[in-house]
Amino acid sequence: MNVVVASLVEPLQVPYNCYSCKKSQIKKNPKCVMVSSSSSGVGSLVIETNQDQQQISTSTETPTTTLSSVAARRLILLRHAKSSWENRSIRDHDRPLSRSGQLDAIKVSQNLLKLGWIPQLILSSDALRTRETLKIMQEQVQAFLEAEVHFISSFYSVAAMDGQTAEHLRQAICKYSRDEILTVMCMGHNRGWEEAASVLSGVTVELKTCNAALLEATGRSWEEAFSLAGPGGWKLQGLVKPDTAV
Repeated sequence: MNVVVASLVEPLQVPYNCYSCKKSQIKKNPKCVMVSSSSSGVGSLVIETNQDQQQISTSTETPTTTLSSVAARRLILLRHAKSSWENRSIRDHDRPLSRSGQLDAIKVSQNLLKLGWIPQLILSSDALRTRETLKIMQEQVQAFLEAEVHFISSFYSVAAMDGQTAEHLRQAICKYSRDEILTVMCMGHNRGWEEAASVLSGVTVELKTCNAALLEATGRSWEEAFSLAGPGGWKLQGLVKPDTAV
């Protein structure tokens, strides 16, 4: 596992407001439920909308591509697990996980594994609660340990800034990813993370602690995927929660 502590200092030359949150672009959140197959016992996540139903594949195979080919690019936006407030003297950045948060991190890592959503690149806030969430996930699932990891200090602060998180994530992903990387996980905080999920997908997304939004777009590169999809063009494949059986 390659771990790098980084700060996203030099933004790409794209206006920050190109992924700004516009209420007129965001639709009502679809209802997400888990259904279980009676024949295999393996569940799949279903997004219920007024028009149709979409299922997430439970395949554990990573999407394949060749250089310069159009490929599905999958983005996991994961909010950290629940933190502890026992010691009120600790500054917010240094709060550890609570016991329930530790258990949720175990469950969500296993659910992502069962759904086949395993990142090759992980970009994470450097706050203690996000670091501890990732550490537990790596202890539970070997594939998370094999991913390239970068801790980005600005992920902590940008989440508190209205309308800036989606564009900031785009910049970070395009900076650290490569064309052959097809699944990226960004770990951080609210309100920025659920705002970013809503802006990218065009529907209202609620991310409670240790919830993950699964987003997908296509492109020859991550830059192209963001450019082609634009705000509201990423497909919300579902929400993964610790207590929902897969």
